[in-house]
Amino acid sequence: QVRLVESGGGLVQPGGSLRLSCTASGFTLSQYYMSWVRQAPGKELEWVSDISMSGALTSYADSVKGRFTISRDTAKNTLYLQMNSLKFEDTALYFCARGTGKYGYPRGQGTQVTVSS
Repeated sequence: QVRLVESGGGLVQPGGSLRLSCTASGFTLSQYYMSWVRQAPGKELEWVSDISMSGALTSYADSVKGRFTISRDTAKNTLYLQMNSLKFEDTALYFCARGTGKYGYPRGQGTQVTVSS
């Protein structure tokens, strides 16, 4: 069964950092592009970042470029999103997904990130 489980979200002050994890089961991460997307309350789903099958290519939304880093650990079959210099507007439910763009499938259940002082 293909499954993605996110973790690592939480409450953080502006300027703080969090690292999100996405553990995959039922398939091998390195055989697919993988992505992170997020959805803030009342807003549409937003693509955040993706990583190629080889891991050599990464892409980021302009809103997070220079602050977020996508990576993966093939031995652990886990995808990561390191988020630094967090801003209020980064508050959202973060999902990992298999594939690229906003509508990768499947997606996990999400992990909440709240940036608040």
